[in-house]
Amino acid sequence: MHFTYVLLSNKDHKFYIGYTSDLDKRINAHQEGEVQSTKSRRPFQLVYYEACNNQKDAIHREKYFKSGFGRRFLNNRLENFFKQS
Repeated sequence: MHFTYVLLSNKDHKFYIGYTSDLDKRINAHQEGEVQSTKSRRPFQLVYYEACNNQKDAIHREKYFKSGFGRRFLNNRLENFFKQS
């Protein structure tokens, strides 16, 4: 399994979108500051993820989420989450 995931930075309130084959390990790496691109934006909340059967599909989904249509999808999908915050 491969996962496409969306983190929300509690510091700057922006998304980080990525993919991985080990979701727990990758989230922990982000939280511990082991990922250079997110080190200064900690802590994070995992707000969304999808499981894919192969890496190619996970990469494709990551690229979609980073597009304008993908960001709109995420904002609509997470509408209730943002209302609670």
